[in-house]
Amino acid sequence: MKINHQVVVFDSADLETESAFWAGVLGGTVDRDDDWHMVLVDDRPRIGVQLDPEHIRPDWPEGTPQQVHLDLWVEDFEAAHARVMALGAQVLKPTTTHDPGEAFQVYSDPAGHPFCLCWLT
Repeated sequence: MKINHQVVVFDSADLETESAFWAGVLGGTVDRDDDWHMVLVDDRPRIGVQLDPEHIRPDWPEGTPQQVHLDLWVEDFEAAHARVMALGAQVLKPTTTHDPGEAFQVYSDPAGHPFCLCWLT
């Protein structure tokens, strides 16, 4: 079986906000359709955003268990943090580790989907 593209799809009640957020994070562009947006990076599909007017924002880590999340490994955490916050992210769980090795901080995108910025310390 040949797979041409691997795409993670997020449901959202607000296609513009959600797709613009992920395009900004990944340095991509948005290909828009009525109820579907595709985030392209280097002209290749990376993230899909599907219209779901009934979408209910997850309440993780305090409430509803997460179903899926992305780990984004970054070289410069401070710059990455500033970028995602400017694009509309919300910190869900600040980092608590100061140990050498791996560290992460948990965020949500505008529709409430959790993701982590991860880095080596």
